[in-house]
Amino acid sequence: MRHPIDPRIDCVFKALLGTETNRALLLHFLNAMLGAELPAPISGVEILNPYNEREFLDDKLSIVDVKARDDHGGLYQIEIQLLSYRDLPARISYGWADLYSSQLSDGEPYSTLKPTYAIWLLAEDLLPDPDAYLHDFRLRDPQGRSLLNHGGIWLLELNKFHAEWVNTEQERWLKFFKEGVTLDTDALPPWMQTPEMRQAMRTLERFSEKDRAYHAYQARQNYLRQQMSIQQELDERRAEAEQARQFAEQSRAAEEQARLALEQERVAKEQERAKADQERAEKEAALAELASLKAQMQEQGRTE
Repeated sequence: MRHPIDPRIDCVFKALLGTETNRALLLHFLNAMLGAELPAPISGVEILNPYNEREFLDDKLSIVDVKARDDHGGLYQIEIQLLSYRDLPARISYGWADLYSSQLSDGEPYSTLKPTYAIWLLAEDLLPDPDAYLHDFRLRDPQGRSLLNHGGIWLLELNKFHAEWVNTEQERWLKFFKEGVTLDTDALPPWMQTPEMRQAMRTLERFSEKDRAYHAYQARQNYLRQQMSIQQELDERRAEAEQARQFAEQSRAAEEQARLALEQERVAKEQERAKADQERAEKEAALAELASLKAQMQEQGRTE
């Protein structure tokens, strides 16, 4: 290829899985990602928001996910995400819920709802588990019982995927998205020697060889870099603000501790002063009593 192309850039990702010419790739991808979760392999799929190159060039491709419906009415949302941020889990959950609820029109019964799956490929780590790269979230109780078997959310963290050898089609796709930018179409490794992977590479070649497509790829890549820079700056500012907040909290705690120490010292001095006053009063009372006894004894001596 003339230029290396990263399949994780969202316009390339959508061209791979969201075009009519690559519908077979989408079908293969869905079956590979969901695997045994499906009651039967998906045999047909309709792309609900197909990729349009002109739309991308004119509108900067504001809608970058892929939405599809299978022959039984099941819904699928597939998205690539290069940057993790605080509200991403909420965005992922909302996207699934929005697609699931979009099935019902006014007056339609709940029985018409079909399973809905959201599949997210994440370039950066999102969850704290350092080893597991695949996470599926469904409506289940702590004992694993499903409230309703209507799909869920699948997260695949590419940064945690480290397979050297490909054993499943899911691993093949993950390895392609993680290492695709380094692949040479003239010397593809053995794990890329399948009809689906060769078709995927032809899509990458189109972005590499066709000037219009490559310029679109570059524009999108630059935009995403800017977004990453903005997000990084926001994260840094948030971290600085949090650090300043913690410092202020520590300063307040130190001031409060110093105030309490002074208060304790004041109370201790007052207690010492009260004790000294009491001892003085007791001494004066004892002296007074002694003087009184002495006077009584003197008086008694005179009367005798």
